[in-house]
Amino acid sequence: MAIAKAERLMNLALCLLGTRRPLSKRELRGSIEAYLEAGSDDAFNRMFERDKDDLRELGLVIETVENLDGDTGYLARRDSNRLPPITLDAEEAAALGLAAKVWQQARLAGAASGALQKLRAAGMPEAEDAYEVHSALEPRIPVHEAAFEPLMLACRDRRPVTFDYRKANAARPEQRQVEPWTLECWRGHWYLAGWDRGRGAERVFRLSRIAGKVRSRAGAFTAEVPDVVTVRETVESWAGETATRTALIRLRADSGYPLRARAISVRELGDGWEELEIPYGHGLDAWLVEFGPDVVVTEPADLRADVVDRLRAVAKD
Repeated sequence: MAIAKAERLMNLALCLLGTRRPLSKRELRGSIEAYLEAGSDDAFNRMFERDKDDLRELGLVIETVENLDGDTGYLARRDSNRLPPITLDAEEAAALGLAAKVWQQARLAGAASGALQKLRAAGMPEAEDAYEVHSALEPRIPVHEAAFEPLMLACRDRRPVTFDYRKANAARPEQRQVEPWTLECWRGHWYLAGWDRGRGAERVFRLSRIAGKVRSRAGAFTAEVPDVVTVRETVESWAGETATRTALIRLRADSGYPLRARAISVRELGDGWEELEIPYGHGLDAWLVEFGPDVVVTEPADLRADVVDRLRAVAKD
C-alpha cells in the first residue's frame, strides 16, 4: 500500500510539473491509473485532495488557477520548484561533513550520508577532514533509546502518542497520553517536550524512562505548539539546567563523576567522603536519587526533604 501511494504521488507530481497549462481534476484522473481505479467521484476527490496536500507538505509548490470558464486547474511551475545552484567553499564543506557524522548512530545516518553524497556529486569540494585524521574525538549524539525513532516521527508529523513512563520516584510505570513537540539532547540524555493530556499541562519526559512501545494515536493536537526556543528552554529547566542557587552535598570518593563535573567547589571530608557545592535548579532532586547511597544532601533543607521523599516512595513500592 505504501509503495502504491508513493507511485501515485510521483505520477501526480510528474503530471503537474510536465504541463504548460493548468490541468483540471478530470484531466488528472484520466492521466493517472490509480485515479481511474477509484470507485466513485467522492473517493477520487478525497484521494486527490490528500495527495495534493502531501505533495505540498513535501515542498512542491502547486498553483491553483481558475480559467475563464470558471473551471479550476492545477500545475507546478518548474521555476517555482527549482533550487538555485549551491556553492560551498572548503570550510563550509568541512562543516557539513562534520555535521553529517553526528548522526551516524541514529536513524538519520542514511539521510545525512545520502545528502552529503548528493552535494559532492553536484560539485561540493572534498575538504580534508582534520577531525577524522588528527583527533581522537568524534562528534556523536548517542541514540540508544528505542523510543527515539517513533517519537521523532511523531514530532515531525504532529501525531499524538501514548507510552508507559516511569518517574524517578516510582517503581512502576504509568501510561501517558502526550502531544509531542520536540526532542532535545541534554547532558548525554534525550528528552521529549510536549503536552500531557492527562495532566493538562506541558511536561518533559526522559526517553530512558519510557517503558515498552510508543504508540501513535489518531487525531489532531488539542494544545498550541510553542515556538522552538520556548520548548528548548523548558527542556533545560526541567532537566535541571536552570540553577537559581547552590546546594551542598556529600559525595563518596571515586563516584558521581557527572556531579563533579558541575561542582563549583570540592572539599575533602575524610573517611572516603568529599563535600561538593553544585548549582541547584529544578530537577536536581531526581538526579541525585540516581546516585543512591553515594550522595547525601547537606543543604538546603528543602532539597534534602525532596530527595528523602523520593527514596521513601521507591522503597515503599
